[in-house]
Amino acid sequence: MNILSWLIFGVIVGIVANAIDPAPNRGGIFGSILLGIVGALVGGFLANLIFGISVTGFNVTSFLVAIAGSLLLLFVGKAMRRA
Repeated sequence: MNILSWLIFGVIVGIVANAIDPAPNRGGIFGSILLGIVGALVGGFLANLIFGISVTGFNVTSFLVAIAGSLLLLFVGKAMRRA
Protein backbone atom coordinates (compact mmCIF):
# COMPACT_ATOMS: atom_id res chain seq x y z
CA MET A 1 0.00 0.00 0.00
CA ASN A 2 1.19 3.52 -0.67
CA ILE A 3 1.37 6.34 1.86
CA LEU A 4 -2.07 7.75 1.03
CA SER A 5 -3.66 4.32 1.47
CA TRP A 6 -1.97 3.92 4.88
CA LEU A 7 -3.26 7.34 5.94
CA ILE A 8 -6.83 6.53 4.88
CA PHE A 9 -6.62 3.10 6.52
CA GLY A 10 -5.16 4.73 9.64
CA VAL A 11 -7.96 7.28 9.85
CA ILE A 12 -10.66 4.62 9.52
CA VAL A 13 -9.06 2.23 12.02
CA GLY A 14 -8.22 5.04 14.46
CA ILE A 15 -11.77 6.40 14.41
CA VAL A 16 -13.26 2.94 14.95
CA ALA A 17 -10.80 2.14 17.78
CA ASN A 18 -11.53 5.49 19.45
CA ALA A 19 -15.27 4.83 19.09
CA ILE A 20 -14.90 1.42 20.77
CA ASP A 21 -12.80 2.85 23.61
CA PRO A 22 -15.01 4.64 26.18
CA ALA A 23 -12.34 7.20 27.18
CA PRO A 24 -12.40 10.60 25.45
CA ASN A 25 -10.09 11.08 22.47
CA ARG A 26 -7.41 13.70 23.07
CA GLY A 27 -5.34 13.30 19.93
CA GLY A 28 -7.72 14.65 17.33
CA ILE A 29 -7.53 13.50 13.73
CA PHE A 30 -3.73 13.22 13.75
CA GLY A 31 -3.90 11.08 16.87
CA SER A 32 -6.45 8.85 15.16
CA ILE A 33 -4.23 8.50 12.09
CA LEU A 34 -1.20 7.67 14.21
CA LEU A 35 -3.18 5.26 16.37
CA GLY A 36 -4.56 3.48 13.31
CA ILE A 37 -1.23 3.18 11.50
CA VAL A 38 0.80 2.11 14.54
CA GLY A 39 -2.06 -0.17 15.63
CA ALA A 40 -2.00 -1.83 12.21
CA LEU A 41 1.76 -2.32 12.48
CA VAL A 42 1.59 -3.72 16.02
CA GLY A 43 -1.48 -5.85 15.27
CA GLY A 44 0.05 -7.11 12.03
CA PHE A 45 3.32 -7.99 13.75
CA LEU A 46 1.61 -9.85 16.60
CA ALA A 47 -0.91 -11.58 14.33
CA ASN A 48 1.88 -12.70 12.01
CA LEU A 49 3.97 -13.89 14.94
CA ILE A 50 1.14 -15.79 16.65
CA PHE A 51 -1.29 -16.80 13.86
CA GLY A 52 0.68 -16.34 10.64
CA ILE A 53 -1.65 -13.61 9.29
CA SER A 54 -0.71 -10.03 8.46
CA VAL A 55 -2.08 -6.67 7.37
CA THR A 56 -1.96 -6.78 3.57
CA GLY A 57 -4.37 -4.07 2.45
CA PHE A 58 -8.01 -3.11 2.67
CA ASN A 59 -9.76 -6.33 3.69
CA VAL A 60 -11.75 -7.56 6.68
CA THR A 61 -8.90 -9.54 8.25
CA SER A 62 -6.48 -6.63 8.05
CA PHE A 63 -9.13 -4.28 9.42
CA LEU A 64 -9.83 -6.51 12.44
CA VAL A 65 -6.12 -7.06 13.09
CA ALA A 66 -5.46 -3.31 12.91
CA ILE A 67 -8.34 -2.52 15.28
CA ALA A 68 -7.11 -5.16 17.74
CA GLY A 69 -3.61 -3.65 17.59
CA SER A 70 -5.00 -0.15 18.12
CA LEU A 71 -7.07 -1.24 21.10
CA LEU A 72 -4.00 -2.99 22.53
CA LEU A 73 -2.04 0.26 22.18
CA LEU A 74 -4.82 2.21 23.91
CA PHE A 75 -4.88 -0.34 26.74
CA VAL A 76 -1.09 -0.27 27.19
CA GLY A 77 -1.10 3.54 27.08
CA LYS A 78 -3.73 3.75 29.80
CA ALA A 79 -1.91 1.19 31.92
CA MET A 80 1.34 3.16 31.64
CA ARG A 81 -0.38 6.43 32.59
CA ARG A 82 -1.81 4.86 35.75
CA ALA A 83 1.56 3.48 36.86
